[in-house]
Amino acid sequence: MKKIPWFVQLLLIMVVAFAGARLLMTQVLSNDTVSGDSMQPTLNDKNRLISVRHHSIKRNDIVVLDAPDVAGELYIKRVIGMPGDTVAVKNEKLYVNGKYTPQPYLKSSFMASEITAWGKAYSKDTTGVQFTPDFNLKTNKATHSARVPKGEYFVMGDNRFVSHDGRAFGFIKKSSIQSVVVWRYWPLNQMKTY
Repeated sequence: MKKIPWFVQLLLIMVVAFAGARLLMTQVLSNDTVSGDSMQPTLNDKNRLISVRHHSIKRNDIVVLDAPDVAGELYIKRVIGMPGDTVAVKNEKLYVNGKYTPQPYLKSSFMASEITAWGKAYSKDTTGVQFTPDFNLKTNKATHSARVPKGEYFVMGDNRFVSHDGRAFGFIKKSSIQSVVVWRYWPLNQMKTY
């Protein structure tokens, strides 16, 4: 039996490794880049992320989803409401199913600085301005319920002051969620798992 030359073996190993990595990144993992400020202070513009496709979805997961209102675009948001949940915000406090739900990812110093920056930018008095304006999920006319429908989720950006999210475009179908963020790898000094 004739021996295969070392450079052919190396080439075969490289082709198999490339094909395996490509398959992994298209079927199992996703390499995503944050665009914009809607997930601050958790994620910043140009952060690089690894997310997992076909992952179970839990409350507070950060997800990559098909934008429901812009064809071909992706959004990165946080899951706030699960199927069957009621969601409301009153006086900057989140209530899920009527119970106060802490939001440790929101820092009061960041919230105050965003409001102050907005007031300066638009020469507005910020007295009484809320980072997350009070809201309740709207009642669905067909079901007469203000609950997140079965198979759907309610998402918001962490920077509630600027985020275009479920408060504007409504619920997200599970099939619209591409992946769940598990790791920020760039910038290196902000590397973190989720």
